[in-house]
Amino acid sequence: MQRDELMAWLRLMATPGVGNQSARRLLAAFGLPQQIFAQSLGALQSCVSGTQALALSSEPPDFRKLLDETQRWLEAPASNPNMPARTICTLGDPEYPQSLLATEDPPLLLYVEGARQLLQSGGLAAASAQCLAMVGSRNPTPQGKANAREFAKSLREAGLTIVSGLALGIDAAAHEGALAADAQPSTAATVAVVGTGLDCVYPRANQELAMRIAHSGMLVSEYPLGTPPLAANFPKRNRIIAGLSKGTLVVEAAVASGSLITARLASEQGREVFAIPGSIHAPQSRGCHALLRQGAKLVESAQDVLEELQMPRESLEKPLHSSTPRTQAKAPPLAMHQLDIVRDGLEHLSDQQHELLGALGFDPMGLDALVSRTGWDAATLQVQLLQLELDGHVARLPGGRYQRLASG
Repeated sequence: MQRDELMAWLRLMATPGVGNQSARRLLAAFGLPQQIFAQSLGALQSCVSGTQALALSSEPPDFRKLLDETQRWLEAPASNPNMPARTICTLGDPEYPQSLLATEDPPLLLYVEGARQLLQSGGLAAASAQCLAMVGSRNPTPQGKANAREFAKSLREAGLTIVSGLALGIDAAAHEGALAADAQPSTAATVAVVGTGLDCVYPRANQELAMRIAHSGMLVSEYPLGTPPLAANFPKRNRIIAGLSKGTLVVEAAVASGSLITARLASEQGREVFAIPGSIHAPQSRGCHALLRQGAKLVESAQDVLEELQMPRESLEKPLHSSTPRTQAKAPPLAMHQLDIVRDGLEHLSDQQHELLGALGFDPMGLDALVSRTGWDAATLQVQLLQLELDGHVARLPGGRYQRLASG
């Protein structure tokens, strides 16, 4: 993109009071942004309000600084072959995803950072041809997180690109699963649509994950460089996650979860909505159950998703990973916000018992799986499980499995 063209698009985006809808009216009336800024005040007022027309007649504050920073950001990979490629994709570009263009509110432009071979072979438009969104709770159960990772891995190996939002919890697990898949590098493993500028990774805990995505997939944002993590931007970016994808799979979500916004947008766009059911006692399952009552498709395996999307037969014939995995590696310790959920109403239990309840989740689980999740030895686990069983928080099931009770 030439500097003059870039300047016009950025200026249109940065003009105070001119949102996406007004900008699209101007583009429809006058053509490219360069032509918009060549119009008289009267001509502009035929499309937008007088206040907006006046704002368009002069450069926004600090605009030149934004232009220079964006130009430097775009040019940086040219001097460093180890960096991912960068580009800006506008509404009129052939690389703009058709699936997103068909939505009610497509972004005017998208900042994209990703693997060089991907951006050189069709870019985001090519990547979006076979995309599935995977979203869910920022505070998932251990089983929900494992499900997200294994579903993403299997679906990626079947040929889908996994789209999510780089948030903690289910989003991060879905990205990780896609990156771990044994799949062709000629297509994007995963696409992360973020609610900040691409020069700002949020949350910081996902900095290393974002870098891996940039080298094997793509990072995407509609927000200019320097945009910090603002609460209002995250629900708005959900329309892009849904719009890029053939369908949206909700892995685990509370009733008030932002993931349900993504599912609603997908449904409104005529895309498929899938949900994984969970325990009736887990708050993180209630959003999925609500979606199922509203007509979302119940999913028990990756195969269910592939068949519903009518994927090519060769994809369906590939062996898929189990949708209810038993993780082999020790799971990371519960974060403080997760412990707060576990502790609600159970303040009398020890920290060790809280951690064990969190690892157990609400689904039946065997001793070996708990050893893998907690990193504790079997003897310690049996002592703690016995105490929780005596206190009425855990039930022992046939086959040597344990399940957390609603009171726990």
